[in-house]
Amino acid sequence: MLTFDNKANSFAGTRGGCLRARAFCAPLGTKEEMSQKKADLLQGTLDLLILKTLALEPMHGWAITQRIQQVSRDVLRVQQGSLYPALHRMEDQGWITAEWGVSDEGRRAKFYRLTRKGRRRLEVEAESWERLTTAIARVLQTA
Repeated sequence: MLTFDNKANSFAGTRGGCLRARAFCAPLGTKEEMSQKKADLLQGTLDLLILKTLALEPMHGWAITQRIQQVSRDVLRVQQGSLYPALHRMEDQGWITAEWGVSDEGRRAKFYRLTRKGRRRLEVEAESWERLTTAIARVLQTA
């Protein structure tokens, strides 16, 4: 799951490959949520984030989540329950490969690497995302 928390500037969660965003609006200093909104985001957004992250270098799952969180300045957080099914699905589709290795912490971990097919998919998804965000920006500027 990939969610967004306006108060904490964090995302967490997905279900069935379709991201869900949660916006929590609460006054500072309270733990109560005044309102909660859920909206479907584009299917494949999590795939795009993972593919882009793996384009840099092979990484294990935990490193992928940490990198996304770091680059997004703690706005995006990918939960393990969403990450690993997405990684397995992308591996089945031939976009990534996986092999066992040892992490920086000395633990055995599965490292994921982008394939040529995955690089092509990343290009397609990135172009699609750019078109969509440009279109949304136009609507927001003129509506």
